[in-house]
Amino acid sequence: MKPSRLVIVRHAESTRNHAKQGSVYFADDAARRVVRGTPDHLIPLTDDGLKQAEQTGAAVRDRFGVFDAVYHSGYTRTIQTAEGILAAYSPEERDRMPVRADLYIRERDPGYTYDMTTDEAEAAFPWMAEYWRTFGGFFARPPGGESLADVVARVNTFLQAIERAHHGEKVLVVTHGGTIRCLRFALEHWDYTRALRWPEGQEPANCGVTTYESDGRDPLALVDYNQVYWTVGSADDGA
Repeated sequence: MKPSRLVIVRHAESTRNHAKQGSVYFADDAARRVVRGTPDHLIPLTDDGLKQAEQTGAAVRDRFGVFDAVYHSGYTRTIQTAEGILAAYSPEERDRMPVRADLYIRERDPGYTYDMTTDEAEAAFPWMAEYWRTFGGFFARPPGGESLADVVARVNTFLQAIERAHHGEKVLVVTHGGTIRCLRFALEHWDYTRALRWPEGQEPANCGVTTYESDGRDPLALVDYNQVYWTVGSADDGA
């Protein structure tokens, strides 16, 4: 029992994406000033991100039509992205698409280094670089945070739930870059080596659209990955 179609969208450009410019940590205090002290679940989209979501919504509606259910992580940036996408639909169509928040598809917990600059993180955790090289980006845990392997456990719970609830239906999921990596691990049965890092150029773009389909009996199969339909702003890596 599977959904007939699972469409996964990474959130649009957030203020934190813009401030970090694809780096693991902030470059300096000036770079983090706009978002410092804002918890991850309250990080909003940029103006460009709002436009990305709206442009993506028009393409998603044209390609997939009405969904039977829409899920997001409950974080501000996924809520705003889902709202932007659904703005392309008529009020009557939106009434047919229940929208739910699910904490199992929230972003990976970044831990204590969340608001740190590169210099601060290296000073506070001088062992981190070697630890990360040893265990790799799938198993290593940021101090106080989650590994991607940890995230896979809750992603699997989410997938099992939607399989039970949405047999033969179309489901839209708006989530985060790290969570998408974990969804792909679970859905495509990656081995650990494949999961250690994104191949060059394969990081999910802001509002990148990934599609899986099933006939209801066979597992969901990847149809296409990271399709981008917007023409404004920048596709930054990050949470």
